[in-house]
Amino acid sequence: MNKPVVLVAEELSEAGLAVLGADFEVRHTDGSDRSQLLPALAGVDALIVRSATQVDAEAIAAAPKLRVVARAGVGLDNVDVEAATKAGVMVVNAPTSNITSAAEQTIALILASARNTAQAHAALKNGEWKRSKYTGVELDEKVVGILGLGKIGQLVAQRLQPFGVELIAYDPYLPPARAAQMGVKLLSLEEVLKQADFITVHLPKTKETLGLIGDRELHQVKPSVRIVNVARGGIVDEGALYSAIKEGRVAGAGLDVFSKEPCTDSPLFELDQVVATPHLGASTHEAQEKAGTQVARSVKLALAGEFVPDAVNVQGGAVAEDVKPGLPLAEKLGRVFTALAGEVATKLDVEVRGEIAAQDVRVLELAALKGVFTDVIEEQVTYVNAPLLAKDRGIEVELVTSSESPDWRNLVTVRGVLADGRHVSVSGTLSGPRQITKIVEVNGYEMEIEPTAHLCFLTYADRPGIVGVVGRLLGEHGINIASMQVARDVKGGKALIALTVDSAIPADVVEQIVAEIGADSGRSVDLED
Repeated sequence: MNKPVVLVAEELSEAGLAVLGADFEVRHTDGSDRSQLLPALAGVDALIVRSATQVDAEAIAAAPKLRVVARAGVGLDNVDVEAATKAGVMVVNAPTSNITSAAEQTIALILASARNTAQAHAALKNGEWKRSKYTGVELDEKVVGILGLGKIGQLVAQRLQPFGVELIAYDPYLPPARAAQMGVKLLSLEEVLKQADFITVHLPKTKETLGLIGDRELHQVKPSVRIVNVARGGIVDEGALYSAIKEGRVAGAGLDVFSKEPCTDSPLFELDQVVATPHLGASTHEAQEKAGTQVARSVKLALAGEFVPDAVNVQGGAVAEDVKPGLPLAEKLGRVFTALAGEVATKLDVEVRGEIAAQDVRVLELAALKGVFTDVIEEQVTYVNAPLLAKDRGIEVELVTSSESPDWRNLVTVRGVLADGRHVSVSGTLSGPRQITKIVEVNGYEMEIEPTAHLCFLTYADRPGIVGVVGRLLGEHGINIASMQVARDVKGGKALIALTVDSAIPADVVEQIVAEIGADSGRSVDLED
């Protein structure tokens, strides 16, 4: 079999390449050179980039087989996530790879700004001994304002506490109680600006945060304030900051990011009160290695059709540990549903009941949809394009959750309405300490059967002798029954046989069984990958 092709468009750590191993054909190109990149994308299954490669709609269109774009880092400014999503391409990054490095760089710039370290260093290297000129300030008993208490903001808060500072923060999406657990007082942006002696930015760059610290905000701060930005350029208005420092309304700044990069010519560089570095937040050997290995693992998962926790364009985000075992269950239920239905439903409900419903279970809806389309779509179905496939086919999909589950600790059901008004349903659970996958209901009939590679479901009028006929016909065709369960609504009413067998049952054999027992329906299901 041909190996999946992974195109590495920028430098990737040796550890990252080692994760890919011999399972993939790894190719290399210069992603910053458009004339090299576009032709190299033909036939590629995965693309790994850093920040120099522009992955726009044109690049995605040049890679018809592309299934995943992996950014070995945090920011996705160079990846058109919307275009990727429309094409069913998963986009992943390495969201935790550089958080320690970025937090440490923040602390370095806070201290460097407080003690004029860079300026004094440059003066001394130039033969000047100027102790009095570069007198600084202590952090002890100062107020530090953190804008954004995400992963990096939280690490910065932890590392600042031993300095004896008072920590305040602005984060409209964090509950005050959670901030209090970290020893941080949550305030409005205006209050942080007015009270802080140091302000450090740890917000994502969005329409809302672009220019968040501008001229108006810089007229609200203390004249002794020092501002540090190791997040994204443009969140602090550089022109407004320059004016504020020149006019004595801001004491100094530590900058690692700029609105346009690379940036080698800025008015801010003329100011002795500014210490600047060339976007070094993630530039440590450890961060580069973490980024490489994280995205390589994500690429392996994505190309295997598995759920990728770091995918940015998959609904649901991070998956709770209690939810993860339900992913293969929900996918199998989706595949069984489609086999039973024999067509694509017009409406689908994915119902999650029990203790697990207290978690974010949107990913189970995605897994079920992935299963629903796996055996009816030629292209590979992923967690990204499954909702798009449903939308394109006009299928109404709803996730239903409830903490009530009378018979099972947790229960997942895929239920749908077909074009002719018929209803189809299949339910499953994870049983026992080993979390064994079991189907426990099909179209209202209760059972308990493990969904092995080959299944068959037969619905018929309840009467004696049917089990024997089914066994005989399968035996005649050399098909061994592994297990069989019979369920019925009432005595002499409708009944259902659920079979697991050792090999696939050919369609003509199913038709023969249906005809001989006068079954209402007969469906074989093959769950082999």
